[in-house]
Amino acid sequence: MVMCAMRFDLRAPAFGPASARDIYAGCLEMSEWAEAQAFDILVLSEHHGVDDQYLSAPLAMAGVIAGRTHTIPINVAALLVPLHDPIRLAEELAVLDLATGGRVSIVAGAGYRREEFDMAGVEYRSRGKLLEEYIGVMVTAWKGEPFEWRGRTVQVTPVPMSKPHPMIMIGGSTEVAARRAARLGLPLFPAIGDPQLRAWYDDEAAKVGFEGGFVILPSGPSFVYVTEDPDRAWSQLAPYLLHEVQTYDSWQTGDQRSAVHLGDATIDGLRAAEDQYWVVTPDECVERAGRLGPLGSLVFHPMIGGCPPELAWPSLELVAARVLPKLRAAT
Repeated sequence: MVMCAMRFDLRAPAFGPASARDIYAGCLEMSEWAEAQAFDILVLSEHHGVDDQYLSAPLAMAGVIAGRTHTIPINVAALLVPLHDPIRLAEELAVLDLATGGRVSIVAGAGYRREEFDMAGVEYRSRGKLLEEYIGVMVTAWKGEPFEWRGRTVQVTPVPMSKPHPMIMIGGSTEVAARRAARLGLPLFPAIGDPQLRAWYDDEAAKVGFEGGFVILPSGPSFVYVTEDPDRAWSQLAPYLLHEVQTYDSWQTGDQRSAVHLGDATIDGLRAAEDQYWVVTPDECVERAGRLGPLGSLVFHPMIGGCPPELAWPSLELVAARVLPKLRAAT
């Protein structure tokens, strides 16, 4: 069976009918639902200072979701590590690791929005260097012993349960990111499924003598909505999908690659990008999922762009009734 992921960024744009409180309440209810439906993972994202109230504290939200669930893994993709104090990050992730039994993992990203670095008082051009430094600090900190960093003695307690440390993957879809992940001895989880990233990763791993690493190349749509009437659903979803894709499109830099950067950020462009945006009937969803193979994934982003919970739930109910049973029967 393909992997099923549930993603949240908790946007609540002013044009939408759902308040931020509605979106957060919906997230918690949908997280419980996803666990009950045996989804494979819940994914949270991070950005700062966005007018649509994009989630800015994903580790706090991961803790709240963990308190409402019991077994489902929770991933933050991406956690923008250079914008944080690495000692505090190490402490927070250690606590989450202990409290959840190792259910929380991160994809460590360097970040790409200059506004966020200005807001945090962090030098934008140093983000790659800071990411590497901070990951090293966190890994050292999780040993629980005192060590010297930037002229002071620090010690992180409690020590996390996961060994050698909580799961960290490196994000990014460039050669620099792929080689960085291998050099740090960590897995790579890019935003696009480009095989060249694996080639760069393997080449760098061989150069530094790192064995046992891996690359997760995404394969499958970044949005799935199941409906009996796709044309009607497209018209209902259009404002939220367009807000999502146009916002991301405005953030992209010249060297940034992402599955949500379409070039044609219109509803026609979205409908044409059917490999990434599925608005499909239950039978179409099952058929397309079967073509992805066992390593494919379906990402359900039910409240995309501030989509209200009452529009998201009918799709999820169809998924539970008419998609998941057939996917499971096929395995």
